[in-house]
Amino acid sequence: MPALLGRKIGMTRWFMEDGTNVPVTVIEAGPCAVTQIKRTETDGYAAVQLGFEDVKPRRTTMPVMGHDARAGTTPKRCHRELRLSDDRSVEEFELGQTINVTTFEDVKYVDVTGIGKGKGFAGVMKRHNFRGLCASHGTERKHRSPGSIGGHATDLGTGPKVKKGKRMAGHMGAKRVTVRSIDIVAIDPDRNLLMVKGPVPGPNHGVLFIRDAKRLNRSKTRKAAEK
Repeated sequence: MPALLGRKIGMTRWFMEDGTNVPVTVIEAGPCAVTQIKRTETDGYAAVQLGFEDVKPRRTTMPVMGHDARAGTTPKRCHRELRLSDDRSVEEFELGQTINVTTFEDVKYVDVTGIGKGKGFAGVMKRHNFRGLCASHGTERKHRSPGSIGGHATDLGTGPKVKKGKRMAGHMGAKRVTVRSIDIVAIDPDRNLLMVKGPVPGPNHGVLFIRDAKRLNRSKTRKAAEK
C-alpha cells in the first residue's frame, strides 16, 4: 500500500487543462526512509516503519539514533508504522530504502491523517453547536451556557455524577483527524510535492500521514473503474 509522511505547506489554486479552478492543498510528501521491517515470525505481524525529515543528533535521543543507524539512515524526526497484509508485501521493502512521492503516480485517491488545529477551551455553543439560552429580559448573563445537566447526573445504580460523553465545555480541537478519499490533482517529483483537492487537517507545516485510500464511495469507485 503506498504511504508517506509529509508536511502541509498550505493551500492554493490549480488550473486544470479545461480551465477549471480547483482549490488544492500542497503537501511536501517525503522522501521517507524505511527504518524498520517487521515480520510475522519475529514480531507477530507484518509492518514497515517509515522515518521522515532529518533531525540534528543533539535534538533527538540515543535510542532513536541507534534505531535509525541500524537501518543505515540519519536520525529522523518523525516515525510512523504501516501495517501490511502479509509477509509477501514486506519483501518489497528493504532497510534504508528511500520512498518518495512517485509512489503515488498510479494512485487516484488518498486518505490524509493529521492533528487538527487546537482551539483551546471552548464553550458548548462553539464546541457542540448548542443554541444557547433565551435572549429575553428574564435571562441574566447566561445566554451562552449549556443549561441544566441534572438529567444526566443521576440514574439507578450509577451514583450522583454526570454520565461519560455528556457534551459540555472543554478542550476543542488538537485531535487526530482523517480525511478520506481525497483526489490527487498533481504530483511534482522534482520537489516532492503532492497536490490534493480541498483542505486537509492541521496547520501549515504540520505533519501528515498520506496513504492509498482504503474505501471509496460509489461515485469514486465508478470513476476509478473507468480510469
